[in-house]
Amino acid sequence: MPGHIGIVACSAEGASLCYRTICVEGAQLMGPHAHPEISLHSHSLAEYMNCIYRDDWPGVGELMLSSAKKLAACGADFLVCPDNTIHQALLYVEPVSPLPWLHIAEVVAGEAAVRGFRRLGLTGTFWLVESEVYPEKLAARGLEWMRPTGEKREEINRIIMDELVYGVFRPESIAIFQRVIERMKAEGCDAVVLGCTEIPLIMDDSNSPLPTLDSTRLLARAALRRAVEGVPV
Repeated sequence: MPGHIGIVACSAEGASLCYRTICVEGAQLMGPHAHPEISLHSHSLAEYMNCIYRDDWPGVGELMLSSAKKLAACGADFLVCPDNTIHQALLYVEPVSPLPWLHIAEVVAGEAAVRGFRRLGLTGTFWLVESEVYPEKLAARGLEWMRPTGEKREEINRIIMDELVYGVFRPESIAIFQRVIERMKAEGCDAVVLGCTEIPLIMDDSNSPLPTLDSTRLLARAALRRAVEGVPV
């Protein structure tokens, strides 16, 4: 029997894209209309943001652990979190978690290495790009990275928090991302990490100046392989 996937959700748009990807692509491994059992638990995004705004990452971890315990109780075999930013709290969660986790940045770093990329541009919320969530995992693979400038970090953060998490997709915001990625390309990056699970809703290989590493879908595919084939990530 396939494994039971537990999704620790944070924002609705990112979590729903992860869920849909598992369901739609499950058929490629399991047959028409088939996908593994999936359970999802979500605290209010406002609860997470209250912790993040006051830099309370242990508090973020408590919310994640609460979801983990609920998902374990309903039979999940392992967990994924389709939210890059709150992975900063995973170090507080994993030592006491009832279930193992797939780490989104490890999945992305592994894909980048397989595809032969060397230097990655990072995009995501202000908190994510300021953190070591991606640098630690990329460095472990011998990969380099580049962060946006401070001004662009703030601009990208505004687009994510004021637009994308609400399902608002504006052409002018796409243009801003394209300019940021174009600069990364000019400075030697050969791919860009879409390091917020909502960014793939407006950016992909068709409109990006660089090849994209879609963290949401990559995590969903890793979860699918783990559930169906028992492939560790």
